[in-house]
Amino acid sequence: MSENQYNYMPTEGVPIYAWTDNVPVEDAAEQQLRNVASLPFIHHHVAAMPDVHWGKGATVGSVIPCRGAIIPAAVGVDIGCGMMAVQTSLTSQQLPDSLHGLRSDIERAIPHGRTGRGDVKSDRGAWGNVPDDIGATWTAKPYRDGSLEEGFTALLERHPKLSKANSVHHLGTLGTGNHFIEVCLDESDRVWVMLHSGSRGVGNRIGSYFIELAKKDMERFFITLPDKDLAYFPEGTDHFIDYVQAVSWAQAFARTNREVMMDRVLNIIAMAFTGFEVGDVAVNCHHNYVAQEKHLGAKVWLTRKGAVSAKAGELGIIPGSMGARSFIVRGKGNPMSFCSCSHGAGRAMSRNEAKRRFTVEDHEKATEGVECRKDAEVIDETPMAYKDIDAVMAAQADLVEVVHTLKQVVCVKG
Repeated sequence: MSENQYNYMPTEGVPIYAWTDNVPVEDAAEQQLRNVASLPFIHHHVAAMPDVHWGKGATVGSVIPCRGAIIPAAVGVDIGCGMMAVQTSLTSQQLPDSLHGLRSDIERAIPHGRTGRGDVKSDRGAWGNVPDDIGATWTAKPYRDGSLEEGFTALLERHPKLSKANSVHHLGTLGTGNHFIEVCLDESDRVWVMLHSGSRGVGNRIGSYFIELAKKDMERFFITLPDKDLAYFPEGTDHFIDYVQAVSWAQAFARTNREVMMDRVLNIIAMAFTGFEVGDVAVNCHHNYVAQEKHLGAKVWLTRKGAVSAKAGELGIIPGSMGARSFIVRGKGNPMSFCSCSHGAGRAMSRNEAKRRFTVEDHEKATEGVECRKDAEVIDETPMAYKDIDAVMAAQADLVEVVHTLKQVVCVKG
């Protein structure tokens, strides 16, 4: 195998390097990649991961290096969305024959899903009355020179329209869609807890708000783009400065959100099993975010939209689906991918297409052996709606090496 196994995609702008051997890529996603590559501030090239698929403005599964600008829609509205995984001392022999009780305990401890129209009192996916431990984290969790609460208050002083976001009522909650909590077994029969979530309602509010501000800025200065969702903030402008502050806070919220949920799940397991200990490996990584990094000779604002940092020796998480394997990986620091790898298998079809194509019986067969929801409401998350995770992993063998292979036995979905 060559040092780099990417495919070169010529464009009218910077080139696109795509790690997509034997992985399907829809035409709409290719066009979005070309749209991004045509922007004048893109540095060197755009990198497409093997899970690449259509997204809003920019593809999910792309890495976008910008000099002197940030595209809010490329970061997206689930700012700081990512994964966390923790190894435990337990083995499968210590788990009960029926895992329904463990799944139910997790579902009771962590709000998930969504009901109502945003009112926290009627939404089962939010805290109606914020528990003491959640409130304490909100007011005490360090963020820059203060707490998460103080950081959010500072944002509201500049942008009071963000006040409608749920913020603390979503801290320590799972959400909907492809977010999940899983209990898994690795190749040595060790039990892991793995979860996927982000900045919830407050991140969505921040992302949507700044995306609209960027669009208005483009109109104000008569800037024409190949897609209006590629509206950007030039570095040094007031909106750029405010967005960096807001996105940094949302990423901190998202990381804390995962930590709070993980603590709650581990406490459930600790109460259920004697001699329980946390293992040697724990990973908490974003896969929808922007950070200032140096790559290929320049300091850039690097957006990973559905991609994980994979610097040399760095651990990351690449999940499969409700019925497929997931992987703890170690980065190889490949500069041509901007030291990045895929964030998962990637969708093979839209949610509506999955609902049209598959039945509950199909889903039951695909998730056999997994304690999880098996009803019509999760058909859009059925394993067949995703790309083949084995093909995705093979396509990025020069980006990461597999450290642990995980297979879920419990999956909690919103």
